[in-house]
Amino acid sequence: MSAPLYNRDILALAVATADHLPNPDARYHATARAPLCGSRILLDLDADDAGRVTGIGMHVEACALGQAAATLLARHVKGRSRDEIRDARDAIAGWFGGTGDVPDWPGFDLLAPARDYPARQGAILLPFDAAILALEKQGVRV
Repeated sequence: MSAPLYNRDILALAVATADHLPNPDARYHATARAPLCGSRILLDLDADDAGRVTGIGMHVEACALGQAAATLLARHVKGRSRDEIRDARDAIAGWFGGTGDVPDWPGFDLLAPARDYPARQGAILLPFDAAILALEKQGVRV
């Protein structure tokens, strides 16, 4: 039997998006939407000259799983490059697809119940997609 989709840890992460409020003065911005579920994120990033994230703000309109994933991104993205974020996103997608282990991103094991719910996985990948988009469309090369 699979674990419950929503639990106390996921719900705590979901409400913690409020710890990372939007930052209109950030250097990079992206809006992304998950077509299957309609989740949406507006992401604001700052990065140093080497392309490593130094700050993040966001507004997330998603299910609790998407919000939880956004919080996990926000808590652990500082100091990471676009390529590291992309590698994490690819590992998450592989894990969902059954071709990899739990991604090497702190706290992601809490989202293990979502592996049984493919319709929710786009919302979980969304924050990572938005971060990659923000850094790519602004010409950050690392």
